[in-house]
Amino acid sequence: MPPSPRREIDLGRLEMTVVPGPEGALYVGSPLQLETYETQVTAWLDRWAARAPQRVFLAERDARGNWQTLTYAEARVRTRALATAFLGRGLGPQRPLVILSGNSVAHALAGLAALYVGIPYAPISPAYALASGDFSALRGVLELLTPGLLFVEDGRRFGAAIDAVLPESVGIIAAESPGGRAADLATLFATPETPALDSAHAEVGPNTIAKFLFTSGSTAIPKAVVTTQRMLCANQAMIASALRFLGAAPPVLVDWLPWHHSFGGNQNFNLVLRHGGTLYIDAGRPTEIAATLANLWEISPTLYFNVPRGFEALLPHLARDKALAEKFFHRLQLTFCAGASLPRRCFDSVAEIAAQTCGERIRTMSGYGATETSPATAFASEDGALLPLPGSELKLVPDGERYEARIKGPHVTPGYWRRADLTQRAFDAEGYYRLGDALRISASRGLWFDGRLDDDFKLATGAWVRVGPLREEFVEAFAPYVRDLAIAGAGEADLAALVFADIPACRALARLGAQVSPAEVLAHPAVLEKFAALLNGFAAARSSRRITRIALLHEPPQPDELTDKGGLNQRAILAHRAALVRDLYEGRNGSAPVIGLETLAVS
Repeated sequence: MPPSPRREIDLGRLEMTVVPGPEGALYVGSPLQLETYETQVTAWLDRWAARAPQRVFLAERDARGNWQTLTYAEARVRTRALATAFLGRGLGPQRPLVILSGNSVAHALAGLAALYVGIPYAPISPAYALASGDFSALRGVLELLTPGLLFVEDGRRFGAAIDAVLPESVGIIAAESPGGRAADLATLFATPETPALDSAHAEVGPNTIAKFLFTSGSTAIPKAVVTTQRMLCANQAMIASALRFLGAAPPVLVDWLPWHHSFGGNQNFNLVLRHGGTLYIDAGRPTEIAATLANLWEISPTLYFNVPRGFEALLPHLARDKALAEKFFHRLQLTFCAGASLPRRCFDSVAEIAAQTCGERIRTMSGYGATETSPATAFASEDGALLPLPGSELKLVPDGERYEARIKGPHVTPGYWRRADLTQRAFDAEGYYRLGDALRISASRGLWFDGRLDDDFKLATGAWVRVGPLREEFVEAFAPYVRDLAIAGAGEADLAALVFADIPACRALARLGAQVSPAEVLAHPAVLEKFAALLNGFAAARSSRRITRIALLHEPPQPDELTDKGGLNQRAILAHRAALVRDLYEGRNGSAPVIGLETLAVS
């Protein structure tokens, strides 16, 4: 049978130029000119409130599960009222707004109100307040920012954290369960506008700080990335140059990606706002797929963003349920992955399920960037070759057989808030930001991600271990029985790994029912034999990069062992589970099944 045709969409051209520099450096960019762009994020809100006032901008489910919607006109009215209320509180860069909330309409309005009048805001991961015993990360963030106002979604839910770390001098606004120190957000929507509102709005320019975004810190208090209005506006122009179909019809997203991270909060939210689209706020997660499935049963997206773990959780349901797949692919133009590399089998599965469902293959793309780059700096199609977006200027510095990646452009941060020392180390003498990533290059095809420089380490033999590519190879070789892994071995003679197994796949392999616990599933002889065979096969194709022993983990990673994009934080995993790594190397019995080369040992 001939392959199914691809659903056609209007994509802009992506091209790459390479100019040699001193000491082997390469300067990589796009020959295409970046189009002019706005200087205020909220110019998009004003535009669509005027052009399409009754179009739904945001939607979220209420406690009864019904969709509650907010139009562009309603959003602008509430944004301006809330911005007027903020102006009277003396907020600014030295006393910013802090938002402690998951994704919600109220969260969006609080952020837009701050943007409207040039007040920086900082969306903070709820995990800092809800998944911490001592609130040390939250305390550190607040001490760094010295906020003037805190917005919380639920005063009761975040009450313990607030009482523990928030100074008495800081005001509080709550969307739900106000009381005590917390004012009711709803009352602020009645704030009458004053002349000061438009005066403050007119002062907002490209250099105005829009927000502080925190990086995922595994060993220290996260850094506050200064994010300006220029960065956000320029990055949307860069994205629009590559995804030209967005200008033909307003995009519709069903999206869970957190707004305290750059992928969800900068790229996806602002993409909807810039193009006058509609965002259905998804309460699901890769580990809570039921809520996402319920939303996709009702809403057919035109563009679908996710991280690899999200695609891996969703694809089996699309493969099994033709009606769900028909709803999902009905008007879908593109699936887009970021946060980590999407396994090849996931790329292929999207195309195959789409072809079987609607007779057309749906294109999958991926993006590359960082919190410090707004985030998008390059896009890749199915072959994985990255091409820089217009406006991105990459500097590649030789690092053995690959290159260290550095970046410059209007979408790049000026630095870290109140950390001049970190800012100075982050940029080289030519003003390029050090991404901390390794890239490979083919001058005729593009760039390839080759791991994080900080994750790589040396064995006792002196051989370098490139962790990123090795993890990808392992997951592919062990599919579908492995979700991810952390690779250990710094200073050791050989490699070991902590493997997060795919319990449903292992359960099916052993033909065990749902009543059998995950720990029992991984201890089953059929599962152990399969992993032993795969490990021996994987090692046979490698020499210095052989993984000689693995521990099978039945529990998923903890919240503080994940990045905000859903990927594993390699360093955090190894630090938190150092005792298990020692057990692996010293041959002691631990809490997880252990498999070594040419052995089958169960602890």
